[in-house]
Amino acid sequence: MQSETLYNVIGLMSGTSLDGVDIAFCRFEKINDRWSFSINNAETIPYPENWRHRLSSVESGSAFELVLTDIEYGHFLGKLTRQFIDKHQVNPDFIASHGHTIFHQPEKKITWQIGKGAAIAAETGVTVICDFRSSDVALGGQGAPLVPIGDKILFPEYDYCLNLGGFANISFDQNGRRIAFDVCPCNIVLNSLAKETGKNYDEDGALAGKGILNKDLLIRLNNIEYYSQPLPKSLGKEWLLNNFIPLLNMSDIPIEDKLMTISEHIAQQIQQAAPSRKGQGMLITGGGSFNRFLVGKIREQTGMNVIIPDTTIINFKEALIFAFLGVLRWRNEVNCLRSYTGASHDNIGGTIYLATQ
Repeated sequence: MQSETLYNVIGLMSGTSLDGVDIAFCRFEKINDRWSFSINNAETIPYPENWRHRLSSVESGSAFELVLTDIEYGHFLGKLTRQFIDKHQVNPDFIASHGHTIFHQPEKKITWQIGKGAAIAAETGVTVICDFRSSDVALGGQGAPLVPIGDKILFPEYDYCLNLGGFANISFDQNGRRIAFDVCPCNIVLNSLAKETGKNYDEDGALAGKGILNKDLLIRLNNIEYYSQPLPKSLGKEWLLNNFIPLLNMSDIPIEDKLMTISEHIAQQIQQAAPSRKGQGMLITGGGSFNRFLVGKIREQTGMNVIIPDTTIINFKEALIFAFLGVLRWRNEVNCLRSYTGASHDNIGGTIYLATQ
């Protein structure tokens, strides 16, 4: 029988940078109204080239191809998770899956993360919770970011929680309310530029460190309309292709100069997003936290006490928090706050596919 205070959950996460599928077996326990957690086993499974290509191009395919990919990707995730369960000999109470975002246009009431939960449940024989964003979007919210409630409950000791993933997003408490939003593009752009030099990513920001700041490009990037828009707000791939990439393509400068300028842009936007008293603590996670050049820029711009946790937290914090969102959904407790999504009210997101064996 499932304990009402102890949960063993697998979190699945796939980010916009298409590095791979993060799988984390997590344990959560509630004692005296405080939640504790541990990540007991975790892996990132790199995408085979066929899936990397398919996920990056599926939004331009036919309706049939979209539906088929949703289902086949669910079976793919389910097989990976079954292999993980067998390898580590774990027994999860359920699986919480973020899926992979294909469309995110909340102003049109659209958000779609593929990876059919029914297919994952069929492959694993384990109950699956997924589709965490749709309820919030239906209620007029952004459906993003979703990580902040996990930041608030699981990492309360930090003034700011910053994730440097495909997009940089931040969360913090302000006047008794949790505030959170996507700050700007991050690894999705940096990695794409690095690939033009034959590298998968700019290790330690070495290429950016060799570049020269281009002030004209920096000004154009900083003047993008999104940055002056009021909260709530969030970013997606469609926005990137329409608003950010064209500005990069207008600049005929070396890749190193683009990487340097974008790194400075990211740091400046984070400083604008989180004006703070010097010395406040900022937890930085996500793949960008390994980029020493970028982290140095952020430290320089913000003047904050930047904390880089152990590599397990860096790599699997989002999978951990989606596992926790699943716990809250299972308990029928709020897991999405209107204070940062703009929905008409706080809500409980997630669709449950019960396992049948």
